[in-house]
Parts: sequence; C-alpha cells; structure tokens
Amino acid sequence: TWKWVVGPMFLYLCERLVRFWRSQQKVVITKVVIHPFKTIELQMMKKGFKMEVGQYIFVKCPAVSKLEWHPFTLTSAPEEDYFSIHVRIVGDWTEGLFNACGCDKQEFQEAWKLPKIAVDGPFGTASEDVFSYETVMLVGAGIGVTPFASVLKSVWYKYCHDATNLKLKKIYFYWLCRDTHAFEWFADLLQSLEAQMQERNNAEFLSYNIYLTGWDETQATHFVVHHEEEKDVITGLKQKTLYGRPNWENEFKTIAGKHPSSRIGVFLCGPEGLADTLNKQSISNSEADPRGVHFIFNKENF
Repeated sequence: TWKWVVGPMFLYLCERLVRFWRSQQKVVITKVVIHPFKTIELQMMKKGFKMEVGQYIFVKCPAVSKLEWHPFTLTSAPEEDYFSIHVRIVGDWTEGLFNACGCDKQEFQEAWKLPKIAVDGPFGTASEDVFSYETVMLVGAGIGVTPFASVLKSVWYKYCHDATNLKLKKIYFYWLCRDTHAFEWFADLLQSLEAQMQERNNAEFLSYNIYLTGWDETQATHFVVHHEEEKDVITGLKQKTLYGRPNWENEFKTIAGKHPSSRIGVFLCGPEGLADTLNKQSISNSEADPRGVHFIFNKENF
C-alpha cells in the first residue's frame, strides 16, 4: 500500500511547492478602478505571467488575511500588457481589500501605499476552447459573466489584428442577471464592442441578449415608460434588455436553423441547474448525422 501512496503524495508535494514558489513572485498593482455599486477592478503586472481567455487566479492580500486565498476570474485579454480581476464587495474579505486599496477614501491614493498582493495561477477552464469553433453560444449567469469579458476582449483584439484568419465568425451571447446593479461595468464593455463593430460594418458578428430575471413594481413601471427610447434605459445599449428567462428550446432551434452542418460550441459559466438545462438542449438539438449540426457543451460552475 505504501508504494501506491508515496508516488501520489510526492507529486502532490511537488505541486504545492510550485504553487508556493509562484505565489511568492512579485505582483505590482498598476491601477485600481472603482466601478459603480462597490465593484473594483485591479489591474496588475507580474513577470512571466501568461494567460488564456477565461482563466482564473487565486489572490491573497496579506494586509487583509495572511492565510486566505480567493479565486477570481481574469477579465483582461491575453493581448493586453496587464492582467485584471473585478471584485464585487460582498463580504468581510472583499471589504478589507476595498479599504486596503484606499477605495474608501476621497483623496488620490499613491501607488506605493497600495497593498501587497500574492497571485497563484492562472488555471485553465473550458472557455479556452472558444476559438476552436466558427459559431459559439456564450451564456453567463450573474457574476458568471466575468470569463466572457476576457473572451470578448480577446475576440475584438484578434478581429482587429487579422479578421481573415480568425476561425470564430459568429457569437451569440446571453447574460442572465437578477438585478440591474450588476450591469454597470460589463455594459461599458458591450457598448464599446457595439460601437466598434458598427464602425467596421460588421454589427452581425456579435448578437447579444441580456435578461433581467428580477425586478420590482417601481422598476417595471420605469422600464415601460422609457421602452420606446433609442437606447436601453438600463444598459445604454441599442439592444433592449429582455425580462424573464430565455426559452432555451427556441433559442437552440433558431441557431441550429441558421448554422446547418456545423459544430457550435456552447459555453456556460453559471449554476448547476442551468448547466443541466443547456446540456439537455445541446443533446436534443444535435443531429445523429455526422454532417448535421452539433452542439458541444462546455461548463464552468460556481
């Protein structure tokens, strides 16, 4: 028995030593951006750091806790000269990070006063395969939209650099969100992509649908009053926010009809219940004929 135990234990110890060494490497916070509703963006640099789209890292801030490591999805693109995470202030640790970065103060925070950060990673996810398909469905639920910030940024960089060699030709993006507060920072990215795609006369490259799954009576009245305006009252986008949840069967059938005889990648970052639904739809809407349409399901749960 000890022979079977020693091998795996040795590999485990080696892996822990590598992670410890990586976590000791110097990380520099280059910029802290405060977004609405207590969401902060940390832009960082680390020597030798290389990432792919949709990956995540573990972050430790000794000024807040010397033992706690927390996972965060990278929201920057590999083409950028920094890597970034978005942190929503929802607990003691994130509140401590918010204060340590000086976000609770009105005056400008000097760079040397920013806290030390330790980073372990990056670690891979299913989202890395997004460029292996010509057509993809990206589905984010709530904060599960963060890996797709990295994906959409990278798609844009690749599209601008060499659109002819980009295998990905069509993106269907779905974002399901319970309240309007979470729309703020990500809506800015979508607005930028929307404007730039229109400038290049390729607005059809990205189709997106934003679903608000929770609202009260006051909000509903406000939405109805402003529904006829050119831009959406919540996001500022030309695409209007939808209310409720998608009819996934109709969505899959529509996309299958538009892209016959193709492999369509379905990428989810969201809860297990939604993963089960999308997996069943991917199977039921894929044809038995190898030359027909096939939905390939990839998930990342939280």
